[in-house]
Amino acid sequence: MADQTARGEEFERKAEKKISGWGLFGSKYEDAAELYEKAANSYKLAKSWDQAASVYTKLADCHLKLDSKHEAAGAYVGAANCYKKISVKQAISCLKRAVNLFSDIGRFNMAGRHCKEIGELYEQEQDFDQSVAYFERAAEFFEGEGVTTSANQCKQKVAQFSAQLGRYPQAIEIFEEIARHSINNNLLKYGVRGHLLNAGICQFCKGDPVAVTNALDRYQDLDPTFSRTREFRLLADLSAAVDEEDVNKFTQVLKEYDSLSPLDPWKTTLLLRVKEALKANPLDDDLT
Repeated sequence: MADQTARGEEFERKAEKKISGWGLFGSKYEDAAELYEKAANSYKLAKSWDQAASVYTKLADCHLKLDSKHEAAGAYVGAANCYKKISVKQAISCLKRAVNLFSDIGRFNMAGRHCKEIGELYEQEQDFDQSVAYFERAAEFFEGEGVTTSANQCKQKVAQFSAQLGRYPQAIEIFEEIARHSINNNLLKYGVRGHLLNAGICQFCKGDPVAVTNALDRYQDLDPTFSRTREFRLLADLSAAVDEEDVNKFTQVLKEYDSLSPLDPWKTTLLLRVKEALKANPLDDDLT
């Protein structure tokens, strides 16, 4: 480890000497870039992540001097991967620079990939507002490139976090939009019932029983097979329990569904909100 650190420092010194010395403008930055690359690799072998990340940003500067934006963006990604070990904030900063550069040169798929990565890092930090913003931007990049599956994955994240933040109408709109766009796609149509289930759960969270009933009618019109699915039966049975203000029935319906198709944490969180609201209903005091 110490040997690799020493090697990295030596390569870094040589690179900086190249930049500060005489030489043709282009060639000295090309030579320095090669040395910075070697320095970064040595620092990574030594697990000296802060030094490796710092050198990658210097490498990016060299590529920018050479007007090589693609290589500069790659260097910022390299810096971000090192910073992930020690500082999520710094990793995000480097990825944002990479996204801007990839966008500038029309590499929108790459820009989308790293926007998605930023969204995931903000998710890790529990900053859901920023996470939503970057998943939305990633979806736009992917849609522009026709990468529908990746766009939908990002949109689902936006919908899920929106619902967690209590923005149910926005979440419903996104889930329903994905379902509509997927229904006639042979590769995506099998996920429609899941999207409609998610939208339906968000409908319950709004606290409007009439809206739930209307939504179920619309979902059957969108997908005539939906009424034959376990997802539809779950929503219909939950709707009946809510109409009857029956917490016990609501709980039993969820238990039966969960025994065959385990509910993920997101669905569980939202359905518990619905259950708590039902328990708090003053007309249902005997069941609280």
